[in-house]
Amino acid sequence: MNIKKGNKVYIKTKDYTLTNEEFKLYYNKELDLLFTKPIPINLEKYYESDDYISHTDSRKSLIDKIYQYVKNYSLKQKLKLINSFNLKNKELLDIGAGTGDFINICKNNGWNVTGVEPSKKANEIASTKGLVLKKELNEIEGEQYDVITMWHVLEHIPNLETYILKLKKLLKKDGVLIVAVPNYKSFDANHYKQFWAAYDVPRHLWHFSKTAISKIFSTVAIKLEKEIPMKFDSYYVSLLSEKYKKSSLPLFKAFYIGFKSNFKAMKTKEYSSLIYILKNDKN
Repeated sequence: MNIKKGNKVYIKTKDYTLTNEEFKLYYNKELDLLFTKPIPINLEKYYESDDYISHTDSRKSLIDKIYQYVKNYSLKQKLKLINSFNLKNKELLDIGAGTGDFINICKNNGWNVTGVEPSKKANEIASTKGLVLKKELNEIEGEQYDVITMWHVLEHIPNLETYILKLKKLLKKDGVLIVAVPNYKSFDANHYKQFWAAYDVPRHLWHFSKTAISKIFSTVAIKLEKEIPMKFDSYYVSLLSEKYKKSSLPLFKAFYIGFKSNFKAMKTKEYSSLIYILKNDKN
């Protein structure tokens, strides 16, 4: 993957969550992909914030409460999605399991679950729910799964090519890989520009388009089968973006931009976030 030469700066943005440091996003024309530079050596410290809600079950602020409400609804939709594949076996691997809510609902609905989560904080919360999560993929070498899920995780992975090869080995021949990521070509991304919350630098190292997902996975003979919009994401991302802009009436503005983004995406199909359904290419 060529990310060293011939790439132009697409946009400059900041870490609005923690440090206020500036980062640049470069455009890779071949893949229609953006990537973050520089990548900090001590990347772990950028996750050490109470505002990084996917590693907590916080309900302190209004944004926290909205996130948790939407998460609970989304969990049921995700379970419905994986059940729709009608697979003979029900071996599930969830990468980036966070505090374990998704694998918990899957476990309670007949799935044999394995979760991977590197965050110590998130692991501790998951353990209070009776879950034991692996810290890294190397702990499950040699295993294979019917379904592998990555809910807003792929954008965090430093060694993307190596990681995708690992995913290939972990996926059964008739298995399903589900990848959910933000879409930098959405209306809300173009509207908020450097304030778009889903850039989330430097935690998000990669910023995908539909073309990028298709091309990257095709290198390991995993074929993109379907895209599903995540319509709630435009509202939540817009609310965070308004917060970063220090806007007045953030709720009203976020609802308007979120609605407008989804409305425009009905024609363009460029939703704020997308779920990609991928399968081993049998050709």
